[in-house]
Amino acid sequence: MLEEGKKAPDFTLPGDGNDKIKLSALKGKPVVVYFYPKDNTPGCTKEAIDFTELLSEFDKANATIVGISPDSVTAHDKFIAKHELGVRLAADEDKKAIEKYGVWVEKTNYGRKYMGVERSTFLIDSKGKIARIWRKVRVQGHAQAVLEALGELS
Repeated sequence: MLEEGKKAPDFTLPGDGNDKIKLSALKGKPVVVYFYPKDNTPGCTKEAIDFTELLSEFDKANATIVGISPDSVTAHDKFIAKHELGVRLAADEDKKAIEKYGVWVEKTNYGRKYMGVERSTFLIDSKGKIARIWRKVRVQGHAQAVLEALGELS
């Protein structure tokens, strides 16, 4: 299990628009990495929109936001276009980063058990260390809470 103060596991994933997103390449500024279950579902859409609405504030703090789910790049591109999202999205179809961060977990829905992504956010400081972890995220107010925690890094 990852802990605050530890080095954030690196990853290289295909990003929206055929981009490659490599965490270590973003070193030198804070990075918000948020894991979410699926594009175009109510909670995941709200979370992406909330981060997008606060994007100018994250930009002022020189922070990059990366959303990661097991969806494909094609699905991410459609999700971004449909909701006019400004955040970068990475496709982790083989779940390597999702597993490194410990967010691929057993879930229960209406008594049925299955494996899925636990909505989680990691605030990584400019040196590549995990500054804050939010697990089992409730979407309402979360993007604002991450922005406030980012302000505490300075």
